[in-house]
Amino acid sequence: MVNYNDYKEQLLKDPELKAEYDALEPEYDIINAMIEARKSLKMTQKDLSEATGITQADISRIENGTRNPSIEMVKRLAAGMGMRLKLEFIPLDPREKVSIR
Repeated sequence: MVNYNDYKEQLLKDPELKAEYDALEPEYDIINAMIEARKSLKMTQKDLSEATGITQADISRIENGTRNPSIEMVKRLAAGMGMRLKLEFIPLDPREKVSIR
């Protein structure tokens, strides 16, 4: 049986698929940062919903990648966890190509 990481590595050898995967990295970074922050505080989605006024269903949609939150919503989520949002622009390696969709 093939494990997930081996399967993912095999799939990402396809340059077209890798380009699409890389283009989604910022969205996945936001999702992962949000989940990690919430869990580090031992908050449930329901707890975060109560702290922000954002429905638990919307928080779930954001975390599973089916809803793209606005910057304002991400700021509300951060504030609900006693945090603030920090956004960074990071220089690319000159050899990297970025797809803008």
